[in-house]
Amino acid sequence: MTQAEKEQDNGKDKERDKEKEKEQQRGVKRPIAPPAIPEPHQEQIQSSFVVVIHPGSRTLRIGRATDTLPVTVPHVIARRHKQSGQPRYEDAWLLREGLNKPESNEQRQNGLKMVDQAIWSKKMSNGVRRTPVSAEQARAYNCQIRPAVLDSNSRVKWTNTAHQPPHLVGEEALYVNPSDCYNIHWPVVRGQLNVHAGPGGSLTAVLADLETIWSHIIQKQLDIPLKDLKYYRCILLVPDIYNRLHIKEVVNMLLLNMGFSAIIVHQESVCATFGSGLSSACVVDVGDQKTSLCCVEDGVSHRNSRLCLAYGGSDVTRTFFWLLQRAGFPYRDCQLSSRLDCQLLQHLKETFCHLDQDISGLQDHEFQTRFPEAPALLFQVRLGDEKLQAPMGLFYPTTFGIVGQKMISLQYRSQGDSEDPHDEHYLLATQSKQDQSSKSAADRKAISRPGGGLDGEMSGQGGMGELSDLPRGCGSGSGGGGGPKGEMEFGPAQGECLMGAGEVEEPLSAHLSRKTAIMSQFESKALGLDKAILHSIDCCASDETKRKMYSSILVVGGGLMFHGAQEFLLHRIINKMPPSFRRLVDNVEVITRPKDMDPRLISWKGGAVLACLDTTQEMWIHQREWQRFGVRMLRERAAFVW
Repeated sequence: MTQAEKEQDNGKDKERDKEKEKEQQRGVKRPIAPPAIPEPHQEQIQSSFVVVIHPGSRTLRIGRATDTLPVTVPHVIARRHKQSGQPRYEDAWLLREGLNKPESNEQRQNGLKMVDQAIWSKKMSNGVRRTPVSAEQARAYNCQIRPAVLDSNSRVKWTNTAHQPPHLVGEEALYVNPSDCYNIHWPVVRGQLNVHAGPGGSLTAVLADLETIWSHIIQKQLDIPLKDLKYYRCILLVPDIYNRLHIKEVVNMLLLNMGFSAIIVHQESVCATFGSGLSSACVVDVGDQKTSLCCVEDGVSHRNSRLCLAYGGSDVTRTFFWLLQRAGFPYRDCQLSSRLDCQLLQHLKETFCHLDQDISGLQDHEFQTRFPEAPALLFQVRLGDEKLQAPMGLFYPTTFGIVGQKMISLQYRSQGDSEDPHDEHYLLATQSKQDQSSKSAADRKAISRPGGGLDGEMSGQGGMGELSDLPRGCGSGSGGGGGPKGEMEFGPAQGECLMGAGEVEEPLSAHLSRKTAIMSQFESKALGLDKAILHSIDCCASDETKRKMYSSILVVGGGLMFHGAQEFLLHRIINKMPPSFRRLVDNVEVITRPKDMDPRLISWKGGAVLACLDTTQEMWIHQREWQRFGVRMLRERAAFVW
């Protein structure tokens, strides 16, 4: 660089310095680059260290979030008697309360008449009406059938209990010899913990059964030692209509007893939308013991639309057995009290039953029986409309013959929890006090009495608290904390469905009695699946949401996996939907196999998807947090209103 160039550069630097001085004198602020703020470090969660648990009434699905398919096992445990001579106890499978009432058979016959009328009134696709087939036509043939011996040894054996294991799980529990000293327990029934008055029916015993079953599967099937669970997290799928006490105890068991490091609790219906890739849907989950319905929009379950029906696939199986007996079922030793016979009947239902009205007339079928200590037998059976009548019981539930049982459940009202001071009761009480104080502000200014005034005001507000809650909740007639389920709750839309508006002006006692009467009448109704779907969608807040739900009805679970079910359900929904919506809804769609997936696995798959989302970081409840704050963490972290 020459001397001249150096002098030129120095001159430019001096000019820049002079410009800066002038700017400072004029007060011009130059932009200041903000200091780099490091982002808060978030722990990277590996999906292979997340276990997804979906407990069902009859089947448990459990696996790592990275697994293609979960481990699927019967959700059953056999526990050895602690003392010799103890009476055997076994939880029922297909049998249930309310079947042996005098009116049961009459109700079953009336339901079957309605089913037959529906079958015969609908034409087949070729325009011809179905020809009715009476049970007597099949009976004459079936009564003559004698089984053929395939093999003198069925090659099926009872579970070996010579080493006297204290418990057996899954398939091993199903094949425990009835003469062995074991009790058989199904810890979940109709989506809730199977708490009852019989042996092994206490909440503590049921939780111990769950812990034993889940620990066994995690160790034996997932190859995870229990001591390593401190490195794993858990995603637990719970029913849309849940019992808060039970969920709290299960979370307690998973975090503190089994030792998972963190947990997410989420609802089955929302996980079903994740698993199917839908943003919004009316989720219809037909399980073995119960059928639940809920409208989900953008990952949020609409509380008012939740509905649980106390029937499912096992009721169809039991009805199919009744119809088979009417038609002269050739396997005459079949008993509903036998585990292995129940398993056979489930298989026959899944193999033979359908909802395709184009299939008509008498048809011949065959099936095998393979039981321990018995030869393998081959049976021929001739069946007609029985294969269609049984699954149609889901649309005409009186066919199930269940009498005197509550058939519909809505969201359970919280009974309060000493660990959770800011629970639903607290929020309702404070809200009603605020409402009341704002309404009566003028009165309080006008009437100012020294002493005693505050007590009177508080007691008055307590009464108004109950009254103001009436449009949203109503009693079940069992009092405040009558049992683990206690009171039930309606959302605003459901209140409008069942009662007219403006009735809150009645005296409190009269209003409560009316509400109780309507509740009991509604709950004892056997609402068919199609009507339940319409009711759930109708409880959505806006017409736009209802339109979304009609265009995306997602059917999951294993209870409606019949040939022709999709077209059958679609036809009934279109025929029964309100006329006003037929113009608004472009396309009513029933989805039974999204992405060609098994509908029984969709909710579990959604739980696995949940583990991979970045947005779930703030939903994890860690073990230390649970130890310190308990159930309050569910109120803070759950993705649904606790």
